[in-house]
Amino acid sequence: MAFEAPDWLIKRDGQLKLHYDGHTRVVCLNGAPLYLLRPVPAAGKITCEVEQTNNGRRLEGDATYAREDEALRGGLDDLRKALGW
Repeated sequence: MAFEAPDWLIKRDGQLKLHYDGHTRVVCLNGAPLYLLRPVPAAGKITCEVEQTNNGRRLEGDATYAREDEALRGGLDDLRKALGW
């Protein structure tokens, strides 16, 4: 599934890359992989785990979505809010 990086990430020299597992997205800033966005099943739907690559810490989100792309967008929005952007 093609999934583009949002404008707010691109404006900050960020990229969104597909992880080798085929589902997870890697958020890179200035070329460094800093966050993983992983769609996972939750309550019969899909949620998105957002994890820091350097320490494994997760941003907690409780929203669930019908589709994987919606969950990834929700995870990106959670990340944007956590970063204060």
